[in-house]
Amino acid sequence: MGSKEFTKDLTPDGEDRLRIRINIEKGKVTDVVVQYEARIKDKWYSIVRYDCSHGFFHRDIKNPKGEKTKQPIPIQNLNDALTYAEQDIKDRWEWYKEKFKKGMRK
Repeated sequence: MGSKEFTKDLTPDGEDRLRIRINIEKGKVTDVVVQYEARIKDKWYSIVRYDCSHGFFHRDIKNPKGEKTKQPIPIQNLNDALTYAEQDIKDRWEWYKEKFKKGMRK
């Protein structure tokens, strides 16, 4: 089984990034993890994570307390799931970050 892991900066200053891990077996994607991470006050936080743990593709939205909300995403094809997750985070990372930061103020 081959695995690739890499990050992609979402902002020029590198304070917001995607972490992507793809597992490939016999030329087929067998697992994906797409995670949005933000550096806030010099600390890195995992804010949104897409993965296939628990046997289904889903999104975990985390709060500053470490609690998460799990939302199933009805996509079976992992290539499509990878594309969906990456595009969602690229489109909405600012909203996810603001929601997370509001939770820090409570």
